[in-house]
Amino acid sequence: MELMIDDLSGTDIQQLIMEHLADMSSQSPPESTHALNLNGLKHPSVTVWSCWESGLLVGCAALKELDNQHGEIKSMRTAKNTLRKGVAGKLLDHLLHEAKERGYLRLSLETGSMESFEPARKLYESRGFQYCQPFEHYKEDPNSVFMTRTI
Repeated sequence: MELMIDDLSGTDIQQLIMEHLADMSSQSPPESTHALNLNGLKHPSVTVWSCWESGLLVGCAALKELDNQHGEIKSMRTAKNTLRKGVAGKLLDHLLHEAKERGYLRLSLETGSMESFEPARKLYESRGFQYCQPFEHYKEDPNSVFMTRTI
């Protein structure tokens, strides 16, 4: 698998992001859906990586800089045909490495509280993330859980 910074101009990555947004919207009410759209992912504080295998897009993930010591994981998505094949773990390990390289002391995330998000929560737990209170602009929400870890 090859990871690369993505400018979001390609149709494959745009389609994967749109699939991600549609899926998040189908599982959570609008006020509980915190996924960034294409414009949000193009903000200067956000870096997006795409993950490719044999010329096919297999996943993506983004890292948003909250401040010079704290980053947030955004838009982790694995292509449907590559679920449970290690793509998400590779992406998450890359984000952890990048956060360390940037000098962050903490990396946090928001994800869904529903059963369908359990595999994601287990992945984050396996990399040392712990449940926490809402951070930044987030508020308590029964549809969200918040996780963080030190770097």
